[in-house]
Amino acid sequence: MIRFAAALFWLLAMCTLAVAQERPPLPALLESLATRDDLTPLKAVIVARSGSIVAERGYRGNRPSDSTNIKSASKSIVSALVGIAIDKGLLQGPEQKMAPILKADLPASPDPRIQDITIGHLLSMQAGLGRMSGPNYGRWVSSRNWVRFALAQPFDDDPGGQMLYSTASTHLLSAILTRVSGKSTLALAREWLGPIKGFRIDAWDRDPQGIYLGGNQMAMSARSLLAFGEIYRNGGKTAEGRQVVPAAWITLSWQPRTNSRFSGDIYGYGWFQRQVAGETVHFAWGYGGQMLYIVPALDLTVVMTSEESGPSARTGYRDALHLLLGNIIDTVKAAPRLGE
Repeated sequence: MIRFAAALFWLLAMCTLAVAQERPPLPALLESLATRDDLTPLKAVIVARSGSIVAERGYRGNRPSDSTNIKSASKSIVSALVGIAIDKGLLQGPEQKMAPILKADLPASPDPRIQDITIGHLLSMQAGLGRMSGPNYGRWVSSRNWVRFALAQPFDDDPGGQMLYSTASTHLLSAILTRVSGKSTLALAREWLGPIKGFRIDAWDRDPQGIYLGGNQMAMSARSLLAFGEIYRNGGKTAEGRQVVPAAWITLSWQPRTNSRFSGDIYGYGWFQRQVAGETVHFAWGYGGQMLYIVPALDLTVVMTSEESGPSARTGYRDALHLLLGNIIDTVKAAPRLGE
C-alpha cells in the first residue's frame, strides 16, 4: 500500500511537471489574465525578448493581429519621424524654431514668445501654449484649421517651462514634417518606417487641410506596434541590421526633459519613463490603455492594447497595466532564457 501511494505521488508529480513544461511561465501568465476583472478592457498582450515573441494572447474575441486605435501611443511614432527628418537634413535639429516653418498660420499679432518655441519644445510638451487635450480637445478638432487654432492659443507658460500635455503639439510637428518634406506624414511613415518588417499603419485621421493628426487616431495592430518598438529596443536597427531610426535620436528621445504633472512620470521626446519592478522602462501610452513598453536591460518589448471606450489614468486601469508589466518583468527574471 505504501509503495502504491509512493508510486501515485510520483506519477502526479510527473504529470504536474509535464504540464508546467508544456505551459511555460509567460504564456501561463497571459492565459490567467482572461479572468481578471481589473483587466476587462484588455484586447491583446504580446511579450518579445531579443526580437522573438515568447508569448502573446488575445482576449474576448480580439487577436494581436487585429487593428486597433493606438491613440496617443502614436506620438512616439511622430517623434521617430522627426528624428529621421533631422538625420536627412530636412530639419536642423531640436533647437530649430517652429515659427518660420509655420509662418503662414501664425496669428496676426502673436505673443512674442511664439518665436521661441522649438521643435524640441513640441516634442517634450513644453511649448507653453494652452493645452488642446482633455477638456479642450473637442473644440480644437471642431475648428476649421487645427494648426492655426493651436497657434492662436494663449500661453500658459513660457516655452521650455512645465510640461503641458497637448496633442496639438505633436500635430504641429506633423504639419512641420509635411511643410519641409512636401509629403504627407503618412507617406513619410510608410517610406521611412517601411523597412521595418511587420510595421503598418492601417488608418489615420486628417485635419480639414489634409494634415495627418500628429499624435492620435492612428490604427495599427498590436504586432505592428511591437515591430515599431523593436526598432527602438534594437538601437534603431531592423533585425537585418538596417538603420531605420538614428541611434543618437533614440538616446535623445529617452533623455529625461520634464515630468508629467498628472503621473509624475519622466517625459522625453514623445516617450514616458518610469521604474517598474526595479527596471527602467521607456513607454508610449495611449488613451484607454494602449501601451508599448521597452525594458532595455532585459531586451524586453511588451505591447498591450485595450478598448478605447474609457480613460485609463483616473480609473486606475493604466496602473493595473503597469503592475501587469511588473509581473511580466518578474517572470522573465525568474525564468530560464529558453522556454520563457
